[in-house]
Amino acid sequence: MAKRVKVMRMSVELPLWRALTAYRVLTMLYAVGLFATAYDGFARPGVAIAYFVVLCGWTLATLPRVQNAAACTKRFLAVDLTIALGGILLTPLADDHQRILDGGPTLPSIWTAGSVLAFAIKGGWRWAAFASTAVAVANLAERGAPARDTVHNVILVWVASIAIGYVVEVARASERTLARALEIEAATRERERLARDIHDGVLQVLAMVQRRGAVLGGEAAELGRMAGEQEVALRTLVAGGLLPVSRVSEDESEGAVVRVVEDEDDEDGAGAGHVDERTPVDLRALLAPYAAARVSLAEPGAPVLLPPAAARELAAAVGAALDNVRRHAGEDARAWLLVEDEPDAVVVTVRDDGPGIPEGRLAQAEGEGRLGVAQSIRGRLRDLGGSAELISTPGQGTEVELTVPKSTQDTKDARGKAGRR
Repeated sequence: MAKRVKVMRMSVELPLWRALTAYRVLTMLYAVGLFATAYDGFARPGVAIAYFVVLCGWTLATLPRVQNAAACTKRFLAVDLTIALGGILLTPLADDHQRILDGGPTLPSIWTAGSVLAFAIKGGWRWAAFASTAVAVANLAERGAPARDTVHNVILVWVASIAIGYVVEVARASERTLARALEIEAATRERERLARDIHDGVLQVLAMVQRRGAVLGGEAAELGRMAGEQEVALRTLVAGGLLPVSRVSEDESEGAVVRVVEDEDDEDGAGAGHVDERTPVDLRALLAPYAAARVSLAEPGAPVLLPPAAARELAAAVGAALDNVRRHAGEDARAWLLVEDEPDAVVVTVRDDGPGIPEGRLAQAEGEGRLGVAQSIRGRLRDLGGSAELISTPGQGTEVELTVPKSTQDTKDARGKAGRR
């Protein structure tokens, strides 16, 4: 089965870039509208018209530049800020001097804030401070004196842009942290899955070879000793971690990136041995092979339906519990399986008549890398959203209760159809 890499992109910046795009267009129209309504009051309207031709052409032509951080280059930001500052400084040449003293708007008006916000979103609060300071100097030069309304507007733009830049930096750091956490979680789940598979197969085979070799003696004893050493080494590897967590890629144009490796079937999704994961299966069929001379199985008369993945994992957990019975209670120990189909969950109880588990033994075994209960049983049930409760009294046997919640309405509908057949 092939593997494919699923790329999930996460970015809180994208809505900010979209909002900036709309802001630039709307404020361009607003600036042109202000000029049109006050056309008669301009001393040199031709200068203003020439500037607005440049402003409108630049704004519309550079809309793709404010789609994401990668497209918004430093060169674009420099030219954009230059156009904003140029409009401010051209205002005394185009507008009437008295209108300027009375607090009339500059030629670009509030369009200038869009240029400053682009700096903030692209580079954070430091870039925003630089751009807003340049705009403040231009506004003071245009007025010739620090009037109260000018100072008020300058401080407002300066504070707002720096605040937005700081928020963007915090959001980027949060994205990287979230992406890192998601990748660590994915790697941990994969490690636990592999640990269960190794425990269910390789480790048990190595332990069996070690025991058989010790009994047979001779060359078989040497083989058993080597198998025992490999078992210890493999248990240490499983307990310590199987998968290194790769670094989270960063793409400033699209935000943090998490890559998750998934199984890939053929193009139509029906590879060899493909099972439709939407069709519930009868848990009884998966548990039936466990019934034996010393293992009694009690189950409902109707199908016990679960999603295929959940049913397989639950059956594997039951198998791990029975393996523990054989290994720790002895080949002559009896075990009983009880399957209960409750309205909201499926409960499977595994009980044996062995000597029980001494207090503290499970924690000790987990510390030694023996993860049969921790991973093969509890880990599987935890991944399914269920639970595994273990009750053991020395001299009175052990009872393991495995509970898996029923997931979807489709499972209930399928159960009704199966019951009517």
